[in-house]
Amino acid sequence: IVYSIVVGEVYIKLMIILNTLSDKKLVELIARGAVGVIPTDTVYGLACSAANEEAVKRLYGLKNREQKPGTIIAASIDQLVELGIKARYLKAVEQFWPNPISIIIPTGFDLGYLHLGKLSLAIRIPKDEKLRNLLGATGPLLTSSANHPGQPEANNITEAKDYFGDSVDFYVDGGDLKGRKASTVIRMIDDAVEVLRE
Repeated sequence: IVYSIVVGEVYIKLMIILNTLSDKKLVELIARGAVGVIPTDTVYGLACSAANEEAVKRLYGLKNREQKPGTIIAASIDQLVELGIKARYLKAVEQFWPNPISIIIPTGFDLGYLHLGKLSLAIRIPKDEKLRNLLGATGPLLTSSANHPGQPEANNITEAKDYFGDSVDFYVDGGDLKGRKASTVIRMIDDAVEVLRE
């Protein structure tokens, strides 16, 4: 792993802290299967490549999640189709994006490592341009709020570090996000919109 070293006989993990989503090292880390904390368009979130099954397992392990899937964020509908989401479901809801609106979309058995048996995933195309640029380079990311179940969301990387310490590979410092809200979550039922979370 590129972000660890051995000094003498002691293994030392190097904690990487980046100051912008535009840092090219971030794309490299995610491509290598790293799991870290980033500022999303809503709150700080754990993030990893949605296409990397091992990284996804690790992220879910950090959150102690067994049947509560995270959210997929992507730069475009095309990226989501390439990941394995059916285009017909995405076309039906694309008018809601880009926005901090996560939509529950049906998925197949082939994405079981992501949906954890739920056969659906919350999906979002963010409005934030820097985040979309990152996603354009990395492909879709699996995200989950940077906290432990039942605990408050981290407003800054200091709070995120209190939760995850060196169990993640990197942190991206996006400043204090206090006051930002998690995304609205909706589900389409026929032609009606059901709001699951404001």
